[in-house]
Amino acid sequence: MKILVTGSAGFIGYHLSARLLQEGFSVVGVDCLNDYYDVRLKEDRLKGLLEYDAYAHYNFDLQDQKSLDALFASHDFAAVVHLAAQAGVRYSMVNPGAYIDSNITGFMHMLESSRKHRIPHLIYASSSSVYGANVKMPFSTTDAVNHPVSLYAATKKANELMAHTYSHLYGLPTTGLRFFTVYGPWGRPDMAYFSFTKAIMEGKPIQVFNEGQMMRDFTYIDDIVQGIVRLLFRPPVHNDNWNRMEPDPSSSYAPYKIYNIGNNRPIPLMKFIHTIEECLGKEAVIEFKPMQPGDVQATYADIDELAREVGFTPKISIETGIKAFTNWYCQYYREVTV
Repeated sequence: MKILVTGSAGFIGYHLSARLLQEGFSVVGVDCLNDYYDVRLKEDRLKGLLEYDAYAHYNFDLQDQKSLDALFASHDFAAVVHLAAQAGVRYSMVNPGAYIDSNITGFMHMLESSRKHRIPHLIYASSSSVYGANVKMPFSTTDAVNHPVSLYAATKKANELMAHTYSHLYGLPTTGLRFFTVYGPWGRPDMAYFSFTKAIMEGKPIQVFNEGQMMRDFTYIDDIVQGIVRLLFRPPVHNDNWNRMEPDPSSSYAPYKIYNIGNNRPIPLMKFIHTIEECLGKEAVIEFKPMQPGDVQATYADIDELAREVGFTPKISIETGIKAFTNWYCQYYREVTV
């Protein structure tokens, strides 16, 4: 069976594509390799995928509807996993237009192509950022998420609304996954754990916001990929018990579903930093800073429904996950051997 993965040279897209190829699927990847972060890292991820005969790569921007339609017309996809997006909370305050172009226009084109070609299941990346100003923990998909605190979060919430519209109007089965702070080898350099590791190795200070009083539901990449793979051929169906008087935001009378996909064990940021220090054998020079605009103090995923539906159980501890990341980092950048 052939699976389309957009953002295949990105962090999650690369790991998902590699896993699918290892399991015997054919994968078609789309990625424009933009320069939001080091293009060399994306190119090196892509090199690994191109070693598989069952991988085919297309390099174009999803704003190009004509190329996207031609791609769908030339392949028979059993499922589509849409991970391509403009990432980053803070960058959305610097270059908001990039988020509209990629996360809104690009996603609309994905919905249109999926509709026209009757895709059996469209899985797309949402984000824990949609919980915004919510403070009730753990975050549940049954909670309203109407108060985003960054444009990035607003575009991800918009994706969920757009997906529901297509599920309602055209019967397109869509599943949105709210990712919670994904980390691991081949990660994104703009993520805190990556920049912390780089700064510690170079003996430079790291900036820790909200005076270090932060918690995150750090989720290792292999756990994330396992969850996606288990959902791939479990498209949502009409929920006959959906109550219009008390609507559940995560479900619908249409073939539409939203899941949290996280570790379900939030970790204090300072513990996370200490774990990096232990793995590197070096102490961090810390500069404490106040909370940044667009940031939230804590994230914590309620994953009960995903566990019930597909047996999703995160297995990788912070200690194991950070060790794997720092080993990869030091080998990739050839600074030291950990």
